[in-house]
Amino acid sequence: MTASPLRFLAWLLLAVVAMLPVLAGSAVAEPVTVTDLLGRSVTLPGPAKRIVLAQGRQLNALGLIHPDPISLLAGWGADHRRQNPDAYARYLAKFPAIESVPTVGDGATQDGFSFEKAVSLSPDLVILSLSLAGTRRGPGDLVQRFEAAGIKVAVVDFYLQPMRDTLPSLRILGKLIGREGQAEAYIRFYEERRRLIEERVRGAERPAVFMHAHAGGFDCCPTPGKGTFDDFITAAGGRNIAAAILPGATGQISLEQLLAADPAIYVATGGTHLAKLGGLVLGLGVPRETATQSFAALLGRPGISALAAVRQGRAYGLWQLFNDTPLHIVAIERLAKWFHPDRFADVDPQATLNEISSRFSAIPLDGPLWIESAGQAMP
Repeated sequence: MTASPLRFLAWLLLAVVAMLPVLAGSAVAEPVTVTDLLGRSVTLPGPAKRIVLAQGRQLNALGLIHPDPISLLAGWGADHRRQNPDAYARYLAKFPAIESVPTVGDGATQDGFSFEKAVSLSPDLVILSLSLAGTRRGPGDLVQRFEAAGIKVAVVDFYLQPMRDTLPSLRILGKLIGREGQAEAYIRFYEERRRLIEERVRGAERPAVFMHAHAGGFDCCPTPGKGTFDDFITAAGGRNIAAAILPGATGQISLEQLLAADPAIYVATGGTHLAKLGGLVLGLGVPRETATQSFAALLGRPGISALAAVRQGRAYGLWQLFNDTPLHIVAIERLAKWFHPDRFADVDPQATLNEISSRFSAIPLDGPLWIESAGQAMP
């Protein structure tokens, strides 16, 4: 009498279990549609599983919204390994498969990117930056060529206009890879801190700031003009003196121009790519002693040492690779605290970085990413 109901229940349970893969598959197969930074509508049959990341350093953004971003890569630009070796080492330690991901050229320019290699990898999505898409001249030929080849392509960017494009780009990536929840969580985290900074700097007098990019590795002085790090300086309540001098996003001013301007605050940027060039070395996994020694050597150089900002202890160093990742909210906090110490006395950029590392990042974000003229590298 009781066996029949039990057999029926067992059959029903097996039927439900058998249907789960079908139900899951139908959910995954739902189309995904986004509008990219060029205003193009991009539709995929489901979340992307094989991505060509044309500009490799955009892995830094992907790694904030996916626990294993390497698993998504069908190919990527070699610029990440060359320009961001400290982050690459962190990814290699956690995801050894990164070494076998095919490269599709350098990724820094259209000339260095291999369209043919990207197509040969049969990706279900190609991610381009604004610079690779050619937006300075209108929609670029790479977009058109991928479309003609039947390959979906989306344009995102974290570099040229970071305060405008970072959050839309994260939303685009999140939806395209099926990680909308994680992307929105990071966006909420980011916006809370950005609003606080905006409120604190409102009405503040803006100090004159010079940012010495790739400091010590090249002839003085590469610097941001309009866009990129200039956006961070402005958001943090400073005034970038080079923005009024340079016509583009980046450029160079002479040491004589810098000395004549004599800014109130001097900020150098550095990274592990400058180690062999004798420049400022900051970054993930860098020993504090290395950062401290390289910064002291930079500030002791003729000309730099004559700046009032250096003599008065208002010289600082910042990781160069903050310039192309949503991590830049930490850099803005750090700059704001340097520019307006009284208004940001209770703000702790290191705590912000630690929270991003524990809650979001696929790799640990450890090491001196900034330094102060007192000679102490920040943890």
